[in-house]
Amino acid sequence: MERFQKFILLPLILTALLPGLGFCYSIINGPTNATVLAGSEVRFNCTVSVGWVILIWLSNGNPVLTVINSQGAVETSDRFTSQNYTSSIGFTSELIIRNTQLSDSGKIECSTQQPSENSFAFLSVQVNGSLFIKNSTLTVKENKTIEIVCEALGWAPSPDITWMTNDSVIDKSRYVTQQSQGSNGLHNALSILTLTPMDTEILTCLADIEALPNPQNATVTVIFVTSTIGSTYQNEIRKVSTEKKKDGNLENRQRHGSENQGYIPEELWNTEQIPRIASLPPMSSKFTVSAADLRTSSVPKVQPQRRTDYPISPKKIRNVTLV
Repeated sequence: MERFQKFILLPLILTALLPGLGFCYSIINGPTNATVLAGSEVRFNCTVSVGWVILIWLSNGNPVLTVINSQGAVETSDRFTSQNYTSSIGFTSELIIRNTQLSDSGKIECSTQQPSENSFAFLSVQVNGSLFIKNSTLTVKENKTIEIVCEALGWAPSPDITWMTNDSVIDKSRYVTQQSQGSNGLHNALSILTLTPMDTEILTCLADIEALPNPQNATVTVIFVTSTIGSTYQNEIRKVSTEKKKDGNLENRQRHGSENQGYIPEELWNTEQIPRIASLPPMSSKFTVSAADLRTSSVPKVQPQRRTDYPISPKKIRNVTLV
């Protein structure tokens, strides 16, 4: 606290003494305007003629750094420092502001505490906010009009929004941009582009402020689909569905079998192809053989014979044995 009081009182004391001492010096070159992004560093130079006694730097009217010829720089903040250079034409004090903040924007003044001997410049601290388009790709059918929204949040000042398509600037009449005040002195912007695509194209939304070396951008790819392509796509879907149905029917036939169209019932086959065989006369249940025949010969065994004159059913076979 004591150091701060000395810092405030020192310029006042010197101001009262300097006219009486007869010092006469002037500012040769003063600071120039600067625009920077918040968080960066900025420098201002002030050159005074030989014979100078004191130089004071002020930010928005508040002293932030004092340089005394006999003592050097008196610094009260880590953010406000200086470097000094001496030449044959005079003395140069360079004010360095680190980690610039939005509140630093305003008037930066170099004062020698003499009447009409001050020079000033303006500092603009800007904030690079966010920029986005909700969808990275969009599919649009033929003759359909769409709206694409680009949103910028947390900027200072409010950014300048422009649109491009395939590296060509889009006329401003095709989009509308609305700006609004956000919190902490920041700004928001909403830009809506209306178009009816005729081909696939890449759209780019650009947001720019003076402190940016290049505009920030967000892109979206608009895929144009004609009615012919749409019909072809639908046809392909139908083909796939039909093939799936065929595969399902084939599987059912493999599981449950199918009707043989060339099948002829067995009864009908036997009736038409095999002629009727005449019934044999009744056989006697008793017969006699003489004893002599039994001694001299035996009745030869008669092997069953299968008739092959006519086709027969593979399932039913009728044998006739003659004795």
